[in-house]
Amino acid sequence: MLQCKNLTCVREERILFNNLSFTLSAGEILHVEGPNGVGKTSLFRLLVGLSSPYAGEINWQQQSIMSDRESYYKTMLYIGHKSGIKPELTALENLQFYHDLYNPKVEFDAWEVLMLVGLVGYENVPTAQLSAGQQRRVALARMWFSDCKLWILDEPFTAIDKKGVKVIEDLLIQHAKKGGMVVLTTHQDLSIPTEFYKKLILHKPTTGEQYV
Repeated sequence: MLQCKNLTCVREERILFNNLSFTLSAGEILHVEGPNGVGKTSLFRLLVGLSSPYAGEINWQQQSIMSDRESYYKTMLYIGHKSGIKPELTALENLQFYHDLYNPKVEFDAWEVLMLVGLVGYENVPTAQLSAGQQRRVALARMWFSDCKLWILDEPFTAIDKKGVKVIEDLLIQHAKKGGMVVLTTHQDLSIPTEFYKKLILHKPTTGEQYV
């Protein structure tokens, strides 16, 4: 279980959100919503340990994520705004690289994954020459061979067409059915069954809470 208790996030002496609490259990998909600038990406940076909260705590399996980062990172897949792919490598080489580095024991058919994400025919093209949407697909393809229980996805559908969104949604649902957990933010309307779906809406702080 992922648990956040009374989180306060401050950037440049401005409070983005205050006293934020939520839990995420096996089989749940949490959709984080809110207007631009409200702190969605900042929240995700806290969840993956890239920054620390001004106040509050984040626990994974009842332990602070800061107390044993190595164990936490082994159970978490993070895909942020930037694709995080190697531009000099082809789409196929990127997938093979990440598979061999992070999940060598997981069975993996690179060609099948490329087909699922709509990259067949581009497998030998350096990713630097691919469109923004195609580069995003290369990054998201990591989910197909990830054995991590927790997926944290910041705007995964950016530059993805409707067909690609449906493919990824189906994968998220399959992950939840297996007991996995997903935290994501997107401006897309999602078609996730209610038994898996949770929503968290971030609001701008009220007057008097904006500065510290």
